[in-house]
Amino acid sequence: MPPPGDERGTRAPEPPQPPAMPKRRRWRRVLLITVIVLAVLAGGGLVAGGLYLHSVDSSVKRVDAFTEIPARYRPQKVVTDAQNILILGSDTRDPQSVGGSRSDTIILAHLQKDHGGAQLISIPRDTWLHVPATADGRQGNQDAKINAAFAWGGIPLTVQTVETFTGVRVDHVVVVDFAGFKEIVDALGGVDLDVEHAFTSTHSLNSNGRRDFAQGWQHMDGAAALDYSRERYAFADGDFARIRHQQQFIRAILDKAAAGGLLTNPARLNAFLRATANAVSVDNTLSIFDTAMDLRHLRSGNLKFLTSPSKGTGTVGDQSVVLADPVKDHALFDAVRRDDTAGILATAN
Repeated sequence: MPPPGDERGTRAPEPPQPPAMPKRRRWRRVLLITVIVLAVLAGGGLVAGGLYLHSVDSSVKRVDAFTEIPARYRPQKVVTDAQNILILGSDTRDPQSVGGSRSDTIILAHLQKDHGGAQLISIPRDTWLHVPATADGRQGNQDAKINAAFAWGGIPLTVQTVETFTGVRVDHVVVVDFAGFKEIVDALGGVDLDVEHAFTSTHSLNSNGRRDFAQGWQHMDGAAALDYSRERYAFADGDFARIRHQQQFIRAILDKAAAGGLLTNPARLNAFLRATANAVSVDNTLSIFDTAMDLRHLRSGNLKFLTSPSKGTGTVGDQSVVLADPVKDHALFDAVRRDDTAGILATAN
């Protein structure tokens, strides 16, 4: 097993310096951007789209996540100081993805009120549930796979669908192009992943479309890590295996980014920041700086990766779906609403 990383490079940002010291101010901005990036990764890491940070003064790419959702349909906030961040991801370069603009990764990240930990709950993309109507009423208002919400109504309908399913108020949304993490991993110099069973990916980024993975700890570059984390057809439990591997992937990126060496290597730091900037976008209401301060102490050891309870897979018509477990789902997400960490861990799969 690879040695654990140290905590260098994760301190809180220092106060801004006076204008008379531009070089020191620019360096401190770089450090602050790094803290922000690590904090966003720590809060859930998996996200889709395009966050672009030239410097602290630059604007980030924003998405309108909430204005199209009728206020009467949104659940009430129960614990004010806890935060619930919806992480949406898609792999635009995945040859297995035939669902157009559907979201391949859906994670509800719950940041505890005391900021001492977070739980990241993956909702399988094939979960069968009720998708509300779109704002114009032309689509939705029917039972479907959860990822159909993104295809029909984009981020707002996805938020409304998740809120309807869970009863949890979503405070913020982070979106990531999962394929963009290839460049992030390469900027970090690769990551270490523990392969549970040997398998062959037949939809690889390799020129021949194949990549073999041996069992045990493997050091992977960005292409190999992406092949590993998006494969599902090689496993009997399909998308559940992919969810596990994506969770491993997020943890590995966080551990590597938080380890020593990143801040002392300007070229690697710059590559990491550029790659992350090209992969992430956030909602209009999310404060990058406040989130960074809230999450700056989190490391992978403070995170719990879970999957929403289900009764396994089945078919609806000609579609293969994941069948939600209403009783267990209610218990889990009620614990999330109440910021009950023990309840969350006791009820999730």
